[in-house]
Amino acid sequence: MLTSLNAANAYSAARSAVQPGQPAGPDAIRKVGEAAEDFAAQMAQVDAVSTGAMTGKVETYQLVQTIAEAELAMQTVVAIRDKVVEAYQEILRMPV
Repeated sequence: MLTSLNAANAYSAARSAVQPGQPAGPDAIRKVGEAAEDFAAQMAQVDAVSTGAMTGKVETYQLVQTIAEAELAMQTVVAIRDKVVEAYQEILRMPV
């Protein structure tokens, strides 16, 4: 499950991978991969809970909580993507 603390940790791990002046080592790349796997697992959990809510096997409060966690995870992924795109655009603006 991806909580806000896990999302913040994943964001800080991914941030070091694109931070200027620091080479991205294998540890940073591994952490980004783990964050992506956690995100995929969170989305799979949302699908499972949504299906369970539609069939009456999962309580509504559990569905709302899972959707809120998924929203936080999605916001984290979008923030990371935005930083990567920003870094790429900065590289394109560099004079050759």
